Amino acid sequence: MFSLGRIMLFHLICLALLGELSTSWAEDRLVNPSQLEMFVDELPDMPKIQGFDVVNGYPKSKSLTIGMFMKKWKFHRDLPPTPVFAYGASWSTATVPGPTIEALHGIDTYVKWQNHLPPKHILPWDPTIPTAVPATKKGVPTVVHLHGGIHEPASDGNSNSWFTAGFKEKGPTWANETYHYNNNQQPGNLWYHDHAMGLTRVNLLAGLIGAYVLRHPDVEGPLKLPHGDEFDRPLLVFDRSFRTDGSIYMNSTGNNPSIHPQWQPEYFGDIIIVNGKAWPKMMVRRRKYRFRIINASNARFFRFFFTNGLEFIHVAADSTYLGEPVVTNETLLAPSEIADVVVDFSKSETDDAILANDAPYPYPSGDPVNESNGRVMKFIIQKNQEVDAWRVPNILIKYPSPDLSSVRETRYIAMYEYTSDIGEPTHLYINGKPYEAPATETPKAGTSEIWNVINLTEDNHPLHIHLGLFSVLDQTELVNEEEFKGCMSKENDAIKCHISKHARGKKVEVPAHEKGWKNVYKMTPGFVTKILVRFSYIHSNSSYSFDPTAHPGYVYHCHILDHEDNVMMRPIKVIK
Repeated sequence: MFSLGRIMLFHLICLALLGELSTSWAEDRLVNPSQLEMFVDELPDMPKIQGFDVVNGYPKSKSLTIGMFMKKWKFHRDLPPTPVFAYGASWSTATVPGPTIEALHGIDTYVKWQNHLPPKHILPWDPTIPTAVPATKKGVPTVVHLHGGIHEPASDGNSNSWFTAGFKEKGPTWANETYHYNNNQQPGNLWYHDHAMGLTRVNLLAGLIGAYVLRHPDVEGPLKLPHGDEFDRPLLVFDRSFRTDGSIYMNSTGNNPSIHPQWQPEYFGDIIIVNGKAWPKMMVRRRKYRFRIINASNARFFRFFFTNGLEFIHVAADSTYLGEPVVTNETLLAPSEIADVVVDFSKSETDDAILANDAPYPYPSGDPVNESNGRVMKFIIQKNQEVDAWRVPNILIKYPSPDLSSVRETRYIAMYEYTSDIGEPTHLYINGKPYEAPATETPKAGTSEIWNVINLTEDNHPLHIHLGLFSVLDQTELVNEEEFKGCMSKENDAIKCHISKHARGKKVEVPAHEKGWKNVYKMTPGFVTKILVRFSYIHSNSSYSFDPTAHPGYVYHCHILDHEDNVMMRPIKVIK
């Protein structure tokens, strides 16, 4: 049953904190979110670009040119236009988020990503962390990663494959102007975003994000899920703060300014944006809709729920369908996670429903939400009941379960946060190593590995693995955690520090809607999360249709972008 306490909490936070919200806005010339009326802008449907042609009735490969442009974007009716970086086929059609690319399984899509950005960034950035810096100090380095994509290394968007406007300057691993997406993986939801070394957080904050849907009509059609532009909608959700002149606000002073003048461990904004509009509204009919919800925030977790008790029917998670639907009253999404859900508005007992959020920030032990970041968007539900042909079948798409007998290697992946003398974070590492250190994760193509991810920090870190899909097997709390942390800080070796003696606390059940194959998972602080990572297609027995061992390889990292940039990221080198 839906919690009455949850509904009461929502109404309380809507009335609370108004005085607290207004204390610092005037000093920083920030927009006070309480002064902006919610639910006044219509939810945009981002423009769509087909990643394939149809010739004589048959789909054919297609080449696209998509640029990155500086322009102004209207995030709210009462906000001045905001300078942004936006993806689009042209300056005039560029949007935030960018166009939704629709691709077909087995049909190649080629994209020439073009950088048309100005010589200087519109946001502050920090050169004291490992960062892409052009030799001329001119130009904004960018490189596009198709998140969830399974394709060749040269098209993966390696952080050092960056380039500036007109390809005038290029990073050390830059390879091709045109990226090749062969689309041979399972159908599902992906998204594209910038991935430049040390600039990911500021380039995404500036607007460089967009959805990519990979369809397989022969497989998905028989499911009869809601489809078509009206009933199947990507929702890219993220948070921002703004100055009174409309510009995006990002703190220009670091938490350890004598070490990192600008870098801070997390970015949080108080205004929630969906598809480029602050707290939008959407008129819906009393029938089923499908929403592909992408958390495109830098650091904010969302725990979504409907204020009137409507449910989420999960049909997929990240880039992969579930075997069967799972119904929940709430869903927790870390940065970069995707919840693919059906919402049946015919079940609503009210004529509107607010999609709300109650996840603390930073998650899980940070501040409670307030009036502005506790609301997401409003659905206005038409009164008339309709005949609804869409359905959610009992069986969706079943993929092979994790096969422990195929495991070739067992690894321990430890997450560390380092602090200054004043107790403020200075940087974060995986396995105590900087990004530049040689790869220690060297999986063999076509095999599976067990990764025991040990979170020795106080934050929940959404771990994203490029190329590989994984299934979460187990989450176990560390006992005598401080003793184990002390040993790990000296030895940096889970075996020497007797991980088996410490990983024997309480278990946390993996939510049913996250038990399928994923490319991101939330690593609980003080726990060991055991995952089986598969370095092959999960929907077929065929090997990759490209060489995964080629240069420059892949990476895995925390998807809190401020952590990834400084530098909670490590290389993966696939071997034959």
